[in-house]
Amino acid sequence: MSCMTRILFLCTGNSCRSQMAEAWTNHLLSSDFQAWSAGVRKSTVDSRAAEVMAEAGVDMSLHHSKLVEELPEIEFDYVITLCDHARESCPFFTGRAKKIHKSFDDPPTLAEQTASPQEALDHYRRVRDEIKEFVLSLAKTTN
Repeated sequence: MSCMTRILFLCTGNSCRSQMAEAWTNHLLSSDFQAWSAGVRKSTVDSRAAEVMAEAGVDMSLHHSKLVEELPEIEFDYVITLCDHARESCPFFTGRAKKIHKSFDDPPTLAEQTASPQEALDHYRRVRDEIKEFVLSLAKTTN
């Protein structure tokens, strides 16, 4: 039996924020945590999210968007919603999973309002860094 803490990150489309949270957790905390991500609807992984994660040294090239139903049967320790829509639409989880909600801005929505590709990426970088700090804080609060 594994003693690793198992975390599921949920967001609406599993395209950006939840993908970054999964990647950061598995990159930074892999000795104590194992992370998955899913969405309440299926999408594609946002290429700009993958780009800014690669800038930070985290590879998301093998990530793909998935629904909760597509995940293996896992008893999660934590189910963390990263947007308000996912929190409202979160499927019911039996077992001991503790639910946490931490909403982050949606980079694709913010990018739509920018004047340049560089300005759009700045939103992705900011949210990437905020998610990294949140993930690091999990190591302090969940043990």
